[in-house]
Amino acid sequence: MLRTITIGSCVSVQGIFVGSTPDGRISVQVDNTVYSGVPVTKK
Repeated sequence: MLRTITIGSCVSVQGIFVGSTPDGRISVQVDNTVYSGVPVTKK
């Protein structure tokens, strides 16, 4: 499932959902790299 996260104040990354952490962040994978950040919510 594709998810979008925000890293920092203005960088967004969209990738395949990998997992979530207890502090509310999620991880997504883009090619061979895994990024962690705050999930973007629907408005």
